[in-house]
Amino acid sequence: MLYFLSSWLHFNLFTYITVRAGAAFCVAFVLALWFFPRFIVWAKRQGATQPILIHAPGGHKSKQNTPTMGGAVFTSCALIAAFLSVNLTNSFAWIGIVTIAFFSAIGVIDDLRKIKGKQNEMGLSAGFKFILQALAAALISLLLIYASNLNTHLYLPFIKEPVLKDLGVYIAFFWALVFVSASNAVNLTDGLDGLAAAPSIFSIATLAIFVYITGHANMSQSLLMPSVSGVGEAVVIASAMLGALLGFLWFNANPAEVFMGDSGSLSIGAFIAYLAIISKTEALLLLIGFIFVVETISVILQVGSYKFRRRRIFLMAPLHHHFELKRWAENKIIVRFWIIALLSNILALITIKIR
Repeated sequence: MLYFLSSWLHFNLFTYITVRAGAAFCVAFVLALWFFPRFIVWAKRQGATQPILIHAPGGHKSKQNTPTMGGAVFTSCALIAAFLSVNLTNSFAWIGIVTIAFFSAIGVIDDLRKIKGKQNEMGLSAGFKFILQALAAALISLLLIYASNLNTHLYLPFIKEPVLKDLGVYIAFFWALVFVSASNAVNLTDGLDGLAAAPSIFSIATLAIFVYITGHANMSQSLLMPSVSGVGEAVVIASAMLGALLGFLWFNANPAEVFMGDSGSLSIGAFIAYLAIISKTEALLLLIGFIFVVETISVILQVGSYKFRRRRIFLMAPLHHHFELKRWAENKIIVRFWIIALLSNILALITIKIR
């Protein structure tokens, strides 16, 4: 709306991505602060509270009456702010909106089943959830190939030229893997109050910088980075998501008044993957989302070790549960994971100058 209003009034201020990104951030943040207290009251009345895993550490039992599905609220706030601020004729903008909406919808279905069944295990089966994620990821990947001007080259950090060129439709398989992996990684990390929210904010902020540079012809050329015309418009959506997430964290900080649920974690992970793909920094996700990667690897190692050796590596996986059982205070685990996430994102930003 701001973009079209600017054109109609011949007022150039809102043609700038940075201005509209700032507006989107503020609108999403204010909307989140307004909606969440009302959602929390409504969710408690409706009994829309978080079912706790049977095998979760004992301290989690006290959280079973905490409202969940907060992700549906902050993604809605982000989408409203994005619609008000973004240029909807830009393909990267509306594909980004589709990404958030599709993966949030999968999470909402999962959350509603858990709430209705009053058990965490009553959500979508792992196999069916994976199929839905894979279908959504494949559709978004094909949209990027056929409905945008995004190239199908594959880049690696520190190398200015693509390592693989013109992969065509075959790159959709890789992109789909990135979408599914990132969405599940954030989902696994979302186990303590604010644990997933802050690293997500760091990751989206870092990727927004990469996207802005990629979409800016002069900056991308001077920094020897890939250049994709029009991709910078996704920064507006990223800023909207940052504002909404910050508003969510206001209520999700320990002790949490609301949880994001799968409706939030799946959409965040998918959007992080989307930003990485359109900025051609897929490989750098290992550093940008370092906490998510470590949490996922801890689960893979635990399952693999128990399956083949009948021995556990960690007291419990994902990794944050291991530290809980070692009697670390919840706040200590959360803040230390936040610090690691911040440092890894700073390192990722340093790579901009290393080509």
